Amino acid sequence: MTFKEKVTGLLHTALEERPSLFLIELSINDSNKIIVTLDGDNGVTLQDCIDVSRAIEHNLDREEHDFALEVASAGVSTPLKIARQYKKNIGRTLKVKTATETIKAPLTAATDDAIVLEWEAREPKKVGKGKETVQKKLEIPYADIKEAVVTITF
Repeated sequence: MTFKEKVTGLLHTALEERPSLFLIELSINDSNKIIVTLDGDNGVTLQDCIDVSRAIEHNLDREEHDFALEVASAGVSTPLKIARQYKKNIGRTLKVKTATETIKAPLTAATDDAIVLEWEAREPKKVGKGKETVQKKLEIPYADIKEAVVTITF
């Protein structure tokens, strides 16, 4: 079993014990620096990071492999990567970049295949002068999303 396979197995075991947490990214570089990025349905606490770190670190032998371990939560400005992140952020405003446009709008739905954004826009009236407010709704498949970030308003 390779070092990466062992770390991956230990990580999955730790996450199975904490079903509200999920893995965003695991990277192990050539010098055995392990970086684990987590997210959770109810957020990630410092204790969650400590518990996952200990579950990995205490089951690896430093005599066999010298390593560095970093376990962290996905930050506020970290782009969303998996469907479960979108689902937990329903109701929040996202800034979504596609190949053709950038949309900043509330996320109203998320499935395993796509997200739905809804917003109001001012557009020219179909008849006469001036503008009118119209409701917009757009479904975007995950494959079309280049980057999506939750926007924070103060």
